[in-house]
Amino acid sequence: MGHDARAPFSWPVRVYWEDTDGGGVVYHARYLHFFERARTEWLRHLGFAQSELRATHNIVFTVYRLALDFIRPARLDDELSATVAVEAVGRASLQLAQILRRGGEPLARATVHAACVTADGFRPRRIPADILLALTRYPYTKLPCRNKP
Repeated sequence: MGHDARAPFSWPVRVYWEDTDGGGVVYHARYLHFFERARTEWLRHLGFAQSELRATHNIVFTVYRLALDFIRPARLDDELSATVAVEAVGRASLQLAQILRRGGEPLARATVHAACVTADGFRPRRIPADILLALTRYPYTKLPCRNKP
């Protein structure tokens, strides 16, 4: 999947019946699913499948804070896109901005804070150098990264 280097990473989302309430409006908790899938595919796009992060580095990224603003409802059969943009990178954390859109219209915005932790004990761990390098070179970064490898 090709991406414009000037735009955030974007992942397509289709709204299915299981995502909606009886009126065909997306249930609020499903937005978290859409954003999570986009973050997973963004990491894969950078070359880091989550299963490999666990097996190779014994790490996982876990969300420890999330702010979500609902702007407009998504509806059954909508074709949406969920974006990911890096706002900041710390020694053991990331701050990401995500937007869910229908066409160009924003439906929801999220600020996601994720910690890098050990997979076997959930203790904070520095982001490995190869991952940090990919994040700091990521062309969609919105704010300067605090650390350089």
